[in-house]
Amino acid sequence: MRIRIEHTTTFTYDQPVIEAYTEMRLKPLDAGGQHCLAFNLLTDPHGETLSYNDRFGNDVRHCDVIQPHQRLMVSAISEVLTPDDFPPSEPLSPLDEYDYLAESHYATTNREIQQFASAHAIPNDPEATALALMHAVYTTIKYEKGVTDVSTTAAQALTLGRGVCQDFSHILLAACRSQGIPARYVSGYLYNNGYQAATHAWVDVHLAGWGWRSLDGTHNQPQNAQYVRVAIGRDYADVPPTRGIFVGNGHETMEVSVKVSQI
Repeated sequence: MRIRIEHTTTFTYDQPVIEAYTEMRLKPLDAGGQHCLAFNLLTDPHGETLSYNDRFGNDVRHCDVIQPHQRLMVSAISEVLTPDDFPPSEPLSPLDEYDYLAESHYATTNREIQQFASAHAIPNDPEATALALMHAVYTTIKYEKGVTDVSTTAAQALTLGRGVCQDFSHILLAACRSQGIPARYVSGYLYNNGYQAATHAWVDVHLAGWGWRSLDGTHNQPQNAQYVRVAIGRDYADVPPTRGIFVGNGHETMEVSVKVSQI
């Protein structure tokens, strides 16, 4: 499927700020059978934008606006060719295996996470366990906006029983890792046939003899051609679409607009 994404983030300040440094992970990945056909990033006010690839292979752009301003707009337009399924991949390196099995900032394992995972695990079958955990997260957690925020951990969301795609993914991450299944966080977009679009998150699990397999606990389904992969990491802390700092005494507010369409 060929998909176009328009992602605009607007930062506004109640009084002028002197300088703003912004880091952006907005370019779709060229990996997992997916191909980024075009990508254009603009900032207003204009600032020099540089790029590098991080530890996980994500494209990271960073921009420093060094003129006083009360509004900063970051606009990214992408065209992506997505596959129907995630293809087989190579075995994990020792470092990757450690990273994707260890607890991370948002995906810690406490007694409740362990009990939740153990209750749905299928002995000696990592694939069946991962699928069962995806279904368990989907049926246990109620999707509800506004009850969690970007600081909510997997354990907190499980206790609350409500959350958004970020929370579903962190619970699935922690549960899979507690059962010895390497898992990583994926951020991106989901084409939903013209309904209101937003950024999305799901999970890759690594299965011996196959490689990565993508599972969406929010919708209880594997990745398909409607998913656009942008960044991967241990959890949300590694992949936020935008983050940064500014110099000034103003209060910042942020608005995000996303449009996902099929070409």
